[in-house]
Amino acid sequence: MSDTPEAPSGDDRRPGRLSALRLRGLSHPLRVRILDLLQVHGALTASRLAELVGESSGSTSYHLRQLAKHDFVREVEGRGTARERWWEASPGGFSIGPEDHDDAGLRTTKSLVNAEFERTRQDKIWRLLDVMDTDLEQTALARWKDAVTLSTSNFFATPAQLSRLIQAVSVVLDEQLEPLKDQEDVPGAVPVQVHFNAFPVVDAVRDDRPSPRDDGH
Repeated sequence: MSDTPEAPSGDDRRPGRLSALRLRGLSHPLRVRILDLLQVHGALTASRLAELVGESSGSTSYHLRQLAKHDFVREVEGRGTARERWWEASPGGFSIGPEDHDDAGLRTTKSLVNAEFERTRQDKIWRLLDVMDTDLEQTALARWKDAVTLSTSNFFATPAQLSRLIQAVSVVLDEQLEPLKDQEDVPGAVPVQVHFNAFPVVDAVRDDRPSPRDDGH
């Protein structure tokens, strides 16, 4: 089997939800971690990725090629050598959500990939909490202490109301994040993540059938 990166064809390049083919190309914990690192830190080499994930460069090189086959990552043009190539996350986003035609195997794969992405997010939060538990003034995070928040809001809402809230927050995020793009070389700028989770508490959802007042009024 060849490991030469090849571009997906047809529906596999559609933005939004991942096709079953592309999802299978991502369904490995190490590939999720590699993709997450490239999305957070920008371009990296297989050797540097190996240091960050605690694997061999041969292993990260293999998984980079698998990710490239399915258009999740790409080589950085004009950078690196034949022995040391630089990789970056491919532009464009995607989502992994349930579809009506999913079979049991595909639903399980989606669940596992989503769980791995969530694990990478939680790892960053735990790392932050570990550092904040020390003498923050003695760390490199001292000047960021007023620029950190971990907040949760609890309320009751209908599906329509929650959907409108998500759309409204997304508009604000897009407006505020646009000026922050392409700041890798700005002095003092570091990778930053913004998490916005909005979901019904599953154990409290008693009936999926819409009620007469489920229009948000």
